[in-house]
Amino acid sequence: MRPHTLAQAAALTVALLLSATAQAQNSAGFKPNAADPLDPRVAPMLADVSAARIAQHIRTLAAFGTRHTASDTKSDTRGIGAARRWIERQLKDCSARTGGRLQVTMEAFIEPAGRRLSQPTELVNVVATLPGASAGTPRERVLVVSGHYDSRNTDVMDAKGEAPGANDDASGTAAVMEMACAMARQNFDATLVFMAVPGEEQGLLGAQEWARRARARNLNVEGMITNDIIGSSHGDGGQHDPKRLRLFADGFDPVLRQLVNTGSNRPPSDDEVNTNAAIRSQLQPLAVAGGGDDLPTQQFGRHLKAQGERYLPGFSVDLIERRDRYLRGGDHLPFLERGYAAVRISEPFEDFRHQHQDLRTEGGVVYGDLPEFVDFGYVADVARVNLVGLATLAWAPSPVKDARIDARELTNDTTLQWTASADPQLAGYRVVWRRSGIQQWEGAKDVGMVTRVTLPLSKDNLIFGIQALSKAGHASLASYPLPLSR
Repeated sequence: MRPHTLAQAAALTVALLLSATAQAQNSAGFKPNAADPLDPRVAPMLADVSAARIAQHIRTLAAFGTRHTASDTKSDTRGIGAARRWIERQLKDCSARTGGRLQVTMEAFIEPAGRRLSQPTELVNVVATLPGASAGTPRERVLVVSGHYDSRNTDVMDAKGEAPGANDDASGTAAVMEMACAMARQNFDATLVFMAVPGEEQGLLGAQEWARRARARNLNVEGMITNDIIGSSHGDGGQHDPKRLRLFADGFDPVLRQLVNTGSNRPPSDDEVNTNAAIRSQLQPLAVAGGGDDLPTQQFGRHLKAQGERYLPGFSVDLIERRDRYLRGGDHLPFLERGYAAVRISEPFEDFRHQHQDLRTEGGVVYGDLPEFVDFGYVADVARVNLVGLATLAWAPSPVKDARIDARELTNDTTLQWTASADPQLAGYRVVWRRSGIQQWEGAKDVGMVTRVTLPLSKDNLIFGIQALSKAGHASLASYPLPLSR
């Protein structure tokens, strides 16, 4: 039957092209990543994540009355000081129950007065570190996950009014605490850092300080997740989906944006400015070579979506290529602005009656961020999505270095090459690809221990990536190949 319209003809052409591509992939022995077996070490950790424990944590944090960054630090029952000491105790108890492997520290610093702080204020990041097998070596990889434990009501400068902050962000803090405990018994190659940070509502201050120190120490932070407002699957318009979350992942194009200290009340140091220039020089070639959708943050987002949906069947991760929601920002931004892959996880919809609101009832509607508006089971599932993404990446090798696509000849094939890895976890390499405009990898081929391969697929038609594989089958973040030209 002949097509009767241009649209029908175009549709038929696309169908034939896709069919031919699929046949070529099958004949070459290509297989999707979904064929990889699930790691049996993950299930016990997922089972250990407790919605009841998360509920207890959220209720306890809300019961401190306010956790405003400038609130009381002396009381044992109210204010941010009591909250951070309680978080520290919980993490230390967890460490004691798991053989002392979690290293819990209180990392204090003084933030000067500024737009959202009326006077110099001591802030404290509560950090639990689970050292990996690569810890202390030149190849050490670090993965970071955070929630912010400060809260606010309508007036961001009100340090005394009630601000229970159950969803924003006791939910993220409780999830991070639960992940730390669930993962502490396992061994990983990468080092895992679980953080509860203050100052988010005053300008991302706690996260910014940690990111600044990490860059100054030249830490290899391979990925960072912030969990902020993950407490409900309901929106204020009646929306509801308990099996969905939003993952904001923007690769940060250095050609269009400046890498500067944007949130602190202090100016960037000369060292930080110089470091930012070096970061720009590392990322700019990727953007110029057409890899603006394949910077490390996008690769990290693809990994988290793929693994979360593999290990939690029926759960959907909406990968959104945007830094954050409009008019809002989270603790991943200071990491992103320092050249690290960093993403934000949030609930699928939001009920703004329960965010940044003074506690009150108007017209029969209750306003305020209270525990009764949090779905603790949903928080537990979001924690599980985080956990599988972190665990599978922490068991993977380092990303491939010096990935190249041979563009010196006119051919319909694709030749890729890269530098051999010395990572002891390495068991081989995988080439992945997708069509332009498609978020996730559509095809894959394991190629063994070679460092150069030619595939019967056109380099002009597809986007490629190269991954390193561990002995257990875990894949590194994909590396985008820069063109090898004449």
